[in-house]
Amino acid sequence: MAARRALHFVFKVGNRFQTARFYRDVLGMKVLRHEEFEEGCKAACNGPYDGKWSKTMVGFGPEDDHFVAELTYNYGIGDYKLGNDFMGITLASSQAVSNARKLEWPLTEVAEGVFETEAPGGYKFYLQNCSLPQSDPVLKVTLAVSDLHKSLNYWCDLLGMKIYEKDEEKQRALLGYADNQLPDLEDLMKRENQKILTPLVSLDTPGKATVQVVILADPDGHEICFVGDEAFRELSKVDPEGSKLLDDAMAADKSDEWFAKHNKPKASG
Repeated sequence: MAARRALHFVFKVGNRFQTARFYRDVLGMKVLRHEEFEEGCKAACNGPYDGKWSKTMVGFGPEDDHFVAELTYNYGIGDYKLGNDFMGITLASSQAVSNARKLEWPLTEVAEGVFETEAPGGYKFYLQNCSLPQSDPVLKVTLAVSDLHKSLNYWCDLLGMKIYEKDEEKQRALLGYADNQLPDLEDLMKRENQKILTPLVSLDTPGKATVQVVILADPDGHEICFVGDEAFRELSKVDPEGSKLLDDAMAADKSDEWFAKHNKPKASG
């Protein structure tokens, strides 16, 4: 039995320069670690691609106690087709609003003190023009589902999340982990005939800890990756060289020049 908490949300990105500018300069997040891989992840962490890729973790503080974003970049892939499942991340940061205005990053006020903006690739963010007395400005991730009742059964009854708010009329609910304890997930999902995308597997990161993960899919196909706690704490330590490693990798990436020279577009994911 082990306590669970939400760790991060994964974005596949096609333009690392503009993406880094958005998360670092607009939102004010820090690069917590950056890792380069020579071949595709055996748990398909980088999607259905078997070539070189990178992973950059960005957030407002250490992964131990902050919800962060994982930016996945596949060399040679220029953009990704968006679905209708991800509806946005909401965070409270008057500094992010100020940064966006200063950098003339597009903002649209959608409610009093709440501004909608987009990260490169079309991912929506909602910035509340306030700063709350808490350690992490990230408030929530919003996902669209086709059947609220079925999704609540899955996320609460099977994954152990708690319902904090529920609005039947508007068909929406706010969920999160409290002090819930969950049984072995893979065995539970097998018993309940639920989809397991990747059974328990060990994943190596060059020069860092090996972690065990299980990847599931909810009724709408949202991928959920569960990772072992002890090894993850070792893997997720903040790397003070993270930002430099990202900058060096971007400078060394000549794929844009190659495609331009050969008059070819990058592939779409």
